[in-house]
Amino acid sequence: MESKNLYDKIYKAVMSIPSGQVATYGQIAVMTGNRGYARVVGNALHKNPAPGIIPCHRVVNAKGRLAPHFAFGGAGEQQRLLEAEGVEVLNGFVDLEKYQMRN
Repeated sequence: MESKNLYDKIYKAVMSIPSGQVATYGQIAVMTGNRGYARVVGNALHKNPAPGIIPCHRVVNAKGRLAPHFAFGGAGEQQRLLEAEGVEVLNGFVDLEKYQMRN
């Protein structure tokens, strides 16, 4: 289930999220042909081999909530990275109606 090939698909999907937009874990799972694998997406992103290249900060939960324990820089770093791209974050949430990538 958690093969290198699947992780590669996840990383490729995450790299397709444009700057200034976000996608949900479930959305990435669907993009990789693995509906229902949102937790696998989260696990893959936690193991991101290239955080400066694969923009895992652009992935949020189904309600737009940021990762409570962002693996690359700790609390606040995901928000800082998103805000640097023009994404508004309020109380740890992104407005999906406004910022979610449409595919």
